[in-house]
Amino acid sequence: MARYLQESGYKILPVNPNITEALGQQSFASLADIVESVDIIDVFRRAEFVHDLVDPALRSGAKLVWMQEGIQDAESAHLLQQSGIEVVMDRCLMVEHMRLLGASSKR
Repeated sequence: MARYLQESGYKILPVNPNITEALGQQSFASLADIVESVDIIDVFRRAEFVHDLVDPALRSGAKLVWMQEGIQDAESAHLLQQSGIEVVMDRCLMVEHMRLLGASSKR
């Protein structure tokens, strides 16, 4: 999924404390380690860990937090939305991107 988005022109900043690089990009140990602007935080963590991402997401300046398929946390979503961050839960970013591209090519 990340490779698909990268090949579609998006800059991916991997966050994983267990690796140093992914997709040819430096991997960050945490969201707090990223110093540049972030538009979307794409969450692949289990739902019980999403709450740990709320404060770093708020500090990141992200406009959207996207929780992948199978991931839902209504309490965290509410906190993020109260602070002006859009939230999508339980949906695949790649699938939605492909769907939107397909819909726009039919116009």
